[in-house]
Amino acid sequence: MSDNSKEVETSKAATPAAGSYSDYAYELGLRVVNNDAIADPGLEPHRVRMTDKSVKHEKAAVRQVALLFTLSMLGSAFALWAYFNFPLSEDLSSVRLNTMYLGIGMTLGLMGIGIGAVHWAKTLMPDEEVIAQRHEFRSEDEDRSEFIKTVKEGASAAGLGRRPLIKSTLGAALGLSALSPILLLRDLGPLPKDDLSKTSWKAGTRLVTDPGDRPLRPEDLEVGAVAQTLPAIAPGAHRLLSDIGKDAVLLIRLRPEEFNLDAERLSWTHEGIIAFSKICSHMGCAVALYEQQTKHLLCPCHQSTFDVTRGAKVIFGPAARPLPQLDITVDAEGYLVARAPFNEAVGPSFWERNSQ
Repeated sequence: MSDNSKEVETSKAATPAAGSYSDYAYELGLRVVNNDAIADPGLEPHRVRMTDKSVKHEKAAVRQVALLFTLSMLGSAFALWAYFNFPLSEDLSSVRLNTMYLGIGMTLGLMGIGIGAVHWAKTLMPDEEVIAQRHEFRSEDEDRSEFIKTVKEGASAAGLGRRPLIKSTLGAALGLSALSPILLLRDLGPLPKDDLSKTSWKAGTRLVTDPGDRPLRPEDLEVGAVAQTLPAIAPGAHRLLSDIGKDAVLLIRLRPEEFNLDAERLSWTHEGIIAFSKICSHMGCAVALYEQQTKHLLCPCHQSTFDVTRGAKVIFGPAARPLPQLDITVDAEGYLVARAPFNEAVGPSFWERNSQ
């Protein structure tokens, strides 16, 4: 018999009986890996903290937490003081001082709250381990009630009711730290006041093409034609992008009998020419697509659709309001002009808007 056959026989002979792997030593250099070689250590033994054993250490920890919250209060107060005593000006040194002192104060304000909360949690809040089984779906009502009970017990164990010093200093620190960011909002720029509700359109302002700044007469537009216009400006003047974003107007010419408007809105048209704000009332995109067959205006951003024959009424999409209509007529020279400014704010909604 060959050597290979001897090795096979040896291997077969060396096969242990069932249940005896742990006591068997393999002759051919093989070994069995026990899947349970490393036992689950479980949770570490709970170590009692000094603040749990000694009232003296507990009171010391309370004072330390309160001191950190007081440091936060002082930092926030310093930030408020620096904001008013080192105002920004054209001098670069004022910018440097304002930024430095304000940053120091806000850093101390937030750092005091953060370190104080961590120290409070590590020394005074309950530190027993809690094991909760996770559920893939909504928990049972009994489990939800148990969770609420656990949260309430944890809040009670935190000891806010028994530690008024921590409660009062924490409340004051949080209140003062919130004032500094609020004051910084003043530096974002002047308040818009009523700028969002007004445009450059005034009574007698001519409608000029965009681009080109060419004034328009009614005969320049055929039935079914569309023209993008802006209010005329003085020669040599420049338009602001913020004004263009509010002033853009679309002129559309239909047959007068195609309109389905009330008497007032119909009087705002001129010889079948109607003018609407080009700014979508949903998110402020440019409404630039016009379908001659359906007489619909389409916003390309979110597909809001407006019916021109019914005063740009919304017939589809997320827009909540029709496009504002501009009252137009002609001046003594026969050019199209605005009879009055828009009677409502153009573009999307904002908080101060009168009509939402």
